[in-house]
Parts: sequence; C-alpha cells; structure tokens
Amino acid sequence: MVVADELHFTRAAERLFVSQPALSKQVRMLERQIGAPLFERDRHGVSLTPVGAALLPHARRVLAEWDAAWEAADRAKSQQRASADTSARSGSQADPHPEVPHA
Repeated sequence: MVVADELHFTRAAERLFVSQPALSKQVRMLERQIGAPLFERDRHGVSLTPVGAALLPHARRVLAEWDAAWEAADRAKSQQRASADTSARSGSQADPHPEVPHA
C-alpha cells in the first residue's frame, strides 16, 4: 500500500525501511500470485493498473482489520494479566483440600 500511496518505489522503500530491490521483488511476487500487474512502471513513474486500483480499498480494509485484531488481542492479554495479578494478590485461590465437617 505504501507504493500505491507514494507511486514511487524508492520513496516507498525508504518509508518501509527496506531496500528498493527487495520491495520490488515483493511486489512482483504479489503480482504473480494475483495473476496481474498492480502497477504500470515506465520512465515517467509508477501508476496503479485497474487491477491495482480495484485491490487497494480491499487491502486497506484487511490491514485495518488486522490492526484491530492485534489491539483486541493486546486488550485481552492485559485483562488476563490484571485478573491473574488480582487473584494472586487476594489469595482467592480455592483450597484443593477443604476441611469437611464431621457429624
């Protein structure tokens, strides 16, 4: 998506802290998986193909959902830790051998 935002492979690579050849290789691999080019590359620059333009909003939604999933997991882990800390401090663990009154 950064290439689509920048429409420039070198600037996109810089934003992603990767080399431009590595980024180009990843894009080519994705294009092979999809079976169509995502970008038009020529000496004037880079532009989205119709397939790239069609895929872009879906890719944005997938990444937004992935971010939301990570945030939900982080919240659940925090709640789980807080619950474990609270029960350890309160000593509310059940006695595995409770005394049974004799009649």
